[in-house]
Amino acid sequence: MEGRPSNSQSEHVELLRKIREFTRAIVEDLSNGRSPTILIDRFRNYCKNPIANCYCSSDKSYGKEILTLRRESHVHRLDVLLRVLLIVQQLLHENKHGSKRDIYYMHPSVFSDQSVVDRAINDICLLMQCSRHNLNVVSVGKGLVMGWIRFSEGRKIFDCINCPNSANPVPVYVEEVKDIISGAHYILVVEKESVFQRLANDQFCNKNRCIVLTGRGYPDIPTRRFLRLLIEKLCLPAYCLVDCDPYGFDILTIYRFGSMKMAYDAKYMRVPEIRWLGAFPSDSENYSLPEQCLLPLTAEDKRKIEAMLLRCYLQREVTPWRLELKLMLQKGVKFEIEALSVHSLSFLSESYIPSKIQGGVHI
Repeated sequence: MEGRPSNSQSEHVELLRKIREFTRAIVEDLSNGRSPTILIDRFRNYCKNPIANCYCSSDKSYGKEILTLRRESHVHRLDVLLRVLLIVQQLLHENKHGSKRDIYYMHPSVFSDQSVVDRAINDICLLMQCSRHNLNVVSVGKGLVMGWIRFSEGRKIFDCINCPNSANPVPVYVEEVKDIISGAHYILVVEKESVFQRLANDQFCNKNRCIVLTGRGYPDIPTRRFLRLLIEKLCLPAYCLVDCDPYGFDILTIYRFGSMKMAYDAKYMRVPEIRWLGAFPSDSENYSLPEQCLLPLTAEDKRKIEAMLLRCYLQREVTPWRLELKLMLQKGVKFEIEALSVHSLSFLSESYIPSKIQGGVHI
């Protein structure tokens, strides 16, 4: 764990007050022989309503989960929640930040698995009505950024403009990012580090005056929050390039709509402005990919696609995305972004991406 400059002092004071009131209420219940009852709001960013007649994007809870010591299955969960809450209180008091992994190793025999800590952190955010970064709990960043942008994070300055094709880590303390300057025309989000590096090798940002981000697979919280911040501050169009498979499509939806696990915090991370640039199932024919580049969908792939097709936001907000996903299922094949290199090593950076953006071939 490490110390960092304080966020808003008033926010810390208010959060510490909420923690004290919460723990005091539990102690009073136990002192009076009552079993504490804890109500946790439930959120979701989609449902499986086939007619999409729902309000999943309203940022309102759709019910409450009741935790009580009367249920044996809840005892351990409440024990973990209170232990993590005590650690969070210490972080706030000492104005320090810690990762989820730091917290896990403070009581590994009790927590038993990282997912148990993750769930407790989400529960605390819901109970305290705050975001994870308000708890001074940070993710270990894995995202990368390059291109026409300069910004500062605390006392550190990231000057990507001087070397726009060099990778820089996405800032972990996104709330401390300021003084953002950019001469970019657009933002491109790519699923994979291998594609990111291909673009860097091809001097893509130099030639196209843009910002390129990658979450290196499923994006972490800093990458999503940083992208959200760039969109808000720079008002640039944003495009997303993912593999033509169900997992690439799932990553695309997380950038635009948020994740189910953190639906309560989606409004701070989702990017409804983002456009799907590719790779589309229809691209296999449009770009004459040979059969050797196409892989058959597995049974698991098909199950995942069928489940995603039921998500209400695909019917309600992005019907063209749903049609492309149905086409993937009908064709029964998938392919990686790199398959486009069958035409030439730099086909992606010199032809595919520029022509799609300039021609408005995105949805």
